[in-house]
Formats: sequence, C-alpha cells, structure tokens
Amino acid sequence: MRQLEGALRSYAWGSRTALAELSGRPSPSAHPEAELWLGAHPGDPAHVIEESGARSLRDVIDEAPLHELGERSIAAFGERLPFLLKVLAAEEPLSLQAHPSAEQAREGFAREDAAGIPLDSAERNYRDASHKPELVVALTRFEALAGFRDPHRTVRFLDALGVAQLEPYVGLLSGQPDPDGLRALFTTWITLPQQALSALLPPVLDGCVDYLSRPDAAGAEFVPEARTVLELSEGYPGDAGVLAALLLNRITLEPGQGLFLDAGNLHAYLHGTAVEIMANSDNVLRGGLTPKHVDVPELLRVLDFDSVDVPLLAPDATGRVGEVAYATPAPEFVLSRIDLDASDAGAGVSVTIEPDGPQILLCTSGAAKLGCGAQSLVLERGGSAWISASDNEVHIQACADETQIFRAGVGRVTT
Repeated sequence: MRQLEGALRSYAWGSRTALAELSGRPSPSAHPEAELWLGAHPGDPAHVIEESGARSLRDVIDEAPLHELGERSIAAFGERLPFLLKVLAAEEPLSLQAHPSAEQAREGFAREDAAGIPLDSAERNYRDASHKPELVVALTRFEALAGFRDPHRTVRFLDALGVAQLEPYVGLLSGQPDPDGLRALFTTWITLPQQALSALLPPVLDGCVDYLSRPDAAGAEFVPEARTVLELSEGYPGDAGVLAALLLNRITLEPGQGLFLDAGNLHAYLHGTAVEIMANSDNVLRGGLTPKHVDVPELLRVLDFDSVDVPLLAPDATGRVGEVAYATPAPEFVLSRIDLDASDAGAGVSVTIEPDGPQILLCTSGAAKLGCGAQSLVLERGGSAWISASDNEVHIQACADETQIFRAGVGRVTT
C-alpha cells in the first residue's frame, strides 16, 4: 500500500476551480485543469510515493508485474494495468466522440501501423489496439449528450423548432425512423460543405431561440435540448457537431449517478465534475466540437446508430458496510464507492477490503486512515493510494464525517 500522486492534465475545456479545490490547492488555478489521471497509461502515468522518492506507476509495474498485478489480471490482460481512473472537470463541452470495439481497435491499429502513421501524429485515430468502454460517476451535477435519441422523438423536436430549412431533413428521418434513417441524416449533416452548413445553422439557432421564447416554454418537452444547441453554437460556431447534437439524448446525472458508454456510442460531456474509469486506451474517433483531427469515414465505421434510452446507473450494495458498486459489462474494470462517517458509533465508521488484484483508492470528500499490516496512510480529500495484488487486506477508517472513497479494481472476465 503506497500513496499515489496523479498526473494533472490541462485542456482548454477544463475548470480552474474543481480539481484545485479537490486537492486543496489555491483556487482558481493559473490554467484550466481538465483531468487527473490515476493509472499507468504511458501517456501520463501516476507516481507512487516511496521512501526513496516518487516513481512512475508504470515503472513500478514493469519491474514486478506479478507482485503488483497478480495472476488473475495478468492472465486476462497481460503485464499492464487494464484500467485508467480519472477525475474529470468539464467547464466547457468536450468533443463529440465515439470509441471503437475491441475488434475495430485491433484492425484500425494494425492498419495505421502498416500505413506508417506515427503514434504521436495528429492524424492518428488508433494509438493502441484496445477498446475503450468507460463509466462516469457524477460528483456534481453532470451534463452530457449520449446515444441517438428515438427517431420519433427527434422528428417531434425538429418539427417543434418550426424551421423551414429543416423540413427536407425531417422528411428524411420521418420516412425512415430507424437506424438506417439516423445514419442517413447524421451522415448528410456531418458531411455538409461549409457553405451549406453556414446557411443551415443560423435558422436552426433562430428556431431554438423562438422555441425557448414561447409563453409555454417552461413546460416544453425539449427545453434542455434547445438550450444545449445554442450553448454549443457559441463555443463552436459553424461546426457540424452542433447539428449532430439535435439527434442525441440530453442527460443530467445527479451526484452518485453513473453513465456507462460502450463501443459506438456517440457522446459529448458538457459540464460538471465526475470520477471516470475506462479501459486503459486512448482511442477516440471525433465527430465535431473540437479543433482536433476529425476522420468522418472512420467515425461512421464505428458508430452504433441504434437509438437508445441511455439508462443512468444507480449503484448496488456489495455486502460491505458503506460500499456500493456500479455494475457494467466491462471486464477491464470495476468501480465502487465507500461512504463512511467518523461520528457514527455503529459499523459505518470503517470497512475492510481484500485485494483481488491491483486497486486504486481515491478520496473525494472527508478523510480516511488506511491500515495494511504494519503500514498506515491518511488519505485527505483528493488523495489516492495504490494497493498492489500482493498487499494484505486494507482497513479503511473514516477520520471525518461524509467521507467518500472510490475504489477501482479489475473486473471479471467471463468465458
């Protein structure tokens, strides 16, 4: 058991306050802080704090993979940590994006390697051969777009805007309200010449303004959707991703609720702070709302156009006092949340966990004392710890009320 120091990532869409306040640093920060990476991803590994100093978690694992990862994880995923834990703080929207399936990732990675595209090239889509299922759990109210909305509801939304220039596109979808119709409409919009896009977007935005200005707007069905289109257009004027947002589910997560995104799900995180866990991959196919590389043909190849009502995940009890877990089909990771109170005279003060492969503990509120054999470690808010597969059981005792710890580990591989 050792203290873990995460890698802080700065992107323009990040927050100047959320991660600084989480870690007890001066707020606002000098630059937007978007993500705190807690893992062994080669792009920015976290560091283990030892008596001799800080060491890259990736180096620690490479030096003694069996000791750190254990037999179960190595048998399933090789000598690498299969998950990446993050804290994500979005002040502005992230890019519209999707992730490939495992098969698509392997094929795409091999294809780009054969073409001689450098791994660090801005034109590279596949930086590794892994898929990237991911789970976000909200720490604050968290806003997102995720998955294609039911075509019938989308037709109602587009009709409600009353935009004459949209009528041909509404007819395209109303005449084929299924995945093929969604594919046809999305493909048409995402490939519009800039001149045509610049002509279509202003009346669409005017339609959203008119919709929100109606006397009955407060109770109207698509208020969040219309507001989101206007907000996206301010940050990304003339971007095809603004039109694509008309087709997606608009989702709000309250603190503690989760959202799981599998391969092919078109999504964009809009605003809020969350804990995020994913397979240890950096494969992203972007579709807009970004100055970065957008490969439309490759995006269309991986997208799933089945319409979905994206279910928000409520955690289930694990049987341990204070612990609940977020069930997903991803074998690379499992995420649970532990809530304890120092003033609770009952069993809610502490909990004991047994290592079953490598784990990372992250304290998001309060404080806790960790005990593992003769070792002890205090986790303040924003602090984290690395638990190797070879560690003994870990005793977690709350040092403050409303202590909250997220626990990340390796999932179960089914055959």
